[in-house]
Amino acid sequence: MANLKLTDVAKTYGGTVDVLKNINLDIKQGELIVFVGPSGCGKSTLLRMIAGLEKITGGVLEIDDVKVNDVPPAQRGIAMVFQSYALYPHMTVRENMSFALRLAKKTQPEIDEAVNKAAKILQLDEYLDRLPKALSGGQRQRVAIGRSLVRDPKVYLFDEPLSNLDAALRVATRIEIAQLKEQMPDRTMIYVTHDQVEAMTLASRIVVLANKGIAQVGSPLELYERPNSEFVAQFIGSPSMNLLPGEIVGTGQQTTVKVDGGGTAVSNYPSTDADMGLKVNVGVRPEDFVDAEGDYIYHGKVNITEALGEVTLLYFEPEGGREAVIGKLPGIHKDVRGKDVRLGASPDKVHIFANGTSLLYR
Repeated sequence: MANLKLTDVAKTYGGTVDVLKNINLDIKQGELIVFVGPSGCGKSTLLRMIAGLEKITGGVLEIDDVKVNDVPPAQRGIAMVFQSYALYPHMTVRENMSFALRLAKKTQPEIDEAVNKAAKILQLDEYLDRLPKALSGGQRQRVAIGRSLVRDPKVYLFDEPLSNLDAALRVATRIEIAQLKEQMPDRTMIYVTHDQVEAMTLASRIVVLANKGIAQVGSPLELYERPNSEFVAQFIGSPSMNLLPGEIVGTGQQTTVKVDGGGTAVSNYPSTDADMGLKVNVGVRPEDFVDAEGDYIYHGKVNITEALGEVTLLYFEPEGGREAVIGKLPGIHKDVRGKDVRLGASPDKVHIFANGTSLLYR
């Protein structure tokens, strides 16, 4: 139920070590914003700065147009769900969820109403009188979320809440968080994760952090379909986008690139006459490659295959010190290992990067 605005926010340790700088971000009420990025990029630090657990060393943080840089965490109207459940083992689920309300001297009817409401949303009604040791990992994480819900905060912060769960529980709990957001469309949530599936399925917008700042902000599909840089292109999506070096040989509303040691790529990215002869990287996601009989972008010998049933992953032999090209073709492709295969892609699936930046964002 709050808007957040970060203006030139920075974090420096010891006055000399920059962790984050020039963070500018507007978060609107009701959004679910996901911070992603490589390890050490500062995504959890940024979340803790918003929570007030880390001091902001530069810039301004506003919640509903009020500067909160020096406001104590308890007075910011924020609730945080940590990676660790951090439940009191000697308290029941009901007691764990109501603990903050009891500290705040709320009346018993107010406490009961808040706990029962949160328990219903999280499907914990029948577990309220159990101790944490009698719950599964997913149920314990729901209790941790419920502990935040009962406080009715302005902003919910999630710091990798599913990373301690096994694969099946991660899927189930991720769906529960998505359903929780649908039940509270006016609540603002900020979520930190290293899991791309969580980011792509939960986020209203994704904030990709890298090199001590923001690399790109956009909806999940915007970042997937229109990355502004090679870094974002390869960070979003699994397996990563393939990058093939080449040279622009045709310009206009469509750009034609001669791929080094390969074929020709045609992209819907526009270029100008000044781009003729420019050295670029052609980006194609593994799932956007198709088996090409005629015109092709890349050809090579298949080194390894992974048959997954619905798709087959083709790993080509690395060339010239470059990373191996990967193709992700639908269906089952038998007997292609060790063979030369040609791959193509439609122009709307071909990305072009010059000096690490997409031609669309120059």
